[in-house]
Amino acid sequence: MCLTILVTGGARSGKSSFAEKRTKQLGSSLVYIATSEIIDTEMKERVAEHQARRGSEWQTLHAPINLAEALVEADGKGPCLVDCLTFWLNNLMFHNEDIDAATKELITALKQRSDSVVLVTNEVGSGIVPENALARRFRDEAGRMNQNISQIADEVYVSISGIPLQIKPNLKI
Repeated sequence: MCLTILVTGGARSGKSSFAEKRTKQLGSSLVYIATSEIIDTEMKERVAEHQARRGSEWQTLHAPINLAEALVEADGKGPCLVDCLTFWLNNLMFHNEDIDAATKELITALKQRSDSVVLVTNEVGSGIVPENALARRFRDEAGRMNQNISQIADEVYVSISGIPLQIKPNLKI
């Protein structure tokens, strides 16, 4: 059964490690789609930490902008983990891409997959209203994107303090 699973939560909430475990439950040939761009030493260290935790059993694709294309390319190769949608959104904003169009392309790609996919995203709307327009736009765009993806997802989890809670059950079972 092909599933679309969304895992959300705050920073360092355990969402990525849970998403890795959930993806492994879906098959043995594993694909990891990385959306981050390594722009400094701190990001390089974060990427290395994630790679070390995952190990060598994952095939890694890099898709900082063209996420829908990467999902199409990876289809048929096993369950896929996308980490993370908010980095992807950041990249779209930085490169002045059409966010609505890119999100629609992503949703189309997700609906057409024959393999399951787990997507990680950050929940950024639970804090205070940011003081600058760019940060407010990012918060708003992330909220809209997460709502759109959660609508088509079969399962949705939120991770809090390392504990994943299922907030949308799989009704395909």
